[in-house]
Amino acid sequence: MNRRAMEQALIPMARPSWNGEMREAAIQTLDSGRWVKGPHSKNFGQEFADYIGVPVASPCQSGTASLWASLRVLGIGEGDEVIVPSMTFISTATSVSLVGAKPVFVDVENDYWCICPKDLEAKITENTKAVIAVHLYGQMCSPIVYEICQKYGLALIEDAAQAHGASQVIDGKKMLAGAIGDVGCFSFFPSKNMSVGGEGGMLTCKREDISEKVRTIVDHGRGSDLQSMHLGSNLRMPEVLASIGRVQLKSLDGWVERRNQIAENYDLIINQTKGIQPPARRETVIHAFHQYIVVCEHAASFRKHMDENQISTRVYYTTPCHRQPIFSNHPQYEDTFPVTEAMTESLVAIPVFHEMTDAELERITTALGSYQLPI
Repeated sequence: MNRRAMEQALIPMARPSWNGEMREAAIQTLDSGRWVKGPHSKNFGQEFADYIGVPVASPCQSGTASLWASLRVLGIGEGDEVIVPSMTFISTATSVSLVGAKPVFVDVENDYWCICPKDLEAKITENTKAVIAVHLYGQMCSPIVYEICQKYGLALIEDAAQAHGASQVIDGKKMLAGAIGDVGCFSFFPSKNMSVGGEGGMLTCKREDISEKVRTIVDHGRGSDLQSMHLGSNLRMPEVLASIGRVQLKSLDGWVERRNQIAENYDLIINQTKGIQPPARRETVIHAFHQYIVVCEHAASFRKHMDENQISTRVYYTTPCHRQPIFSNHPQYEDTFPVTEAMTESLVAIPVFHEMTDAELERITTALGSYQLPI
């Protein structure tokens, strides 16, 4: 493709990483004939655990599978309540329903769009057993959420599906996403900071008392003697995907750094452009920037402008979880969450993937700088 064609090509929202080392790892794994339950999935789990700083991690089929598994290993089920933000991907809430528990919806923070500590504490009842804290778009949750869970003896599940490589300083110590709560859940969907050549996920755990469940739940709850000790399922990650994940993990820190560099370039332009604002960063947090979210006074005109410049945009979570048809019989279906509902009208994602070329970055910053509010 010549330079002019590249300049006119649509810049996508995401571009998965794929290189010769990943290709070679995949081919060698396929050639080995060991396609499931081999060394790559075991090593990928341990390497990921070492990376984020927990004793154990288990590769699995998807981020949704890791959410279901996290609830199972914590013993959550019928009659239990789990608090979740309404502004998130639907699987955060439906995973709770799938284990027979009840999702209890709360609003998000006005500045950072993660679960609101004040609304969270107000929704705790005697039936509350856990909180799923979503590190939305790569921004980590308020430390107050962790303190509330400790105060009330609630299990904390980190939905880190969008936060690979994000970190936060807590009590003077740098903590990575997935290492703060009782369990952490990651997705390797192709648009994520790490992708594994297909669907994939990871379940992480810092608690020794449930570590064996975390190791075995992805394989029908079976131990080394192949006896099922607890209720699990076939959630295993194929070996070829684990082999790709192992290669990608080595580059994750660099990819997050590149995403932050891109974000800083956007900030400089957006701060000088009327009608749009950059996303806020929580103090002491390294944002993973799975998505870069522009706060718009007039989202439709901003999207039209970017489309005219051949730059993809997307609006996420236009219907809050508590208003999804699946929850039409939920007691909170008609409830109002002011911040969540306001954000559906004003947040627009623009490309921030780490494989972005300098030429693509220049095209996007130029488009951002030339945006004008409609008269």
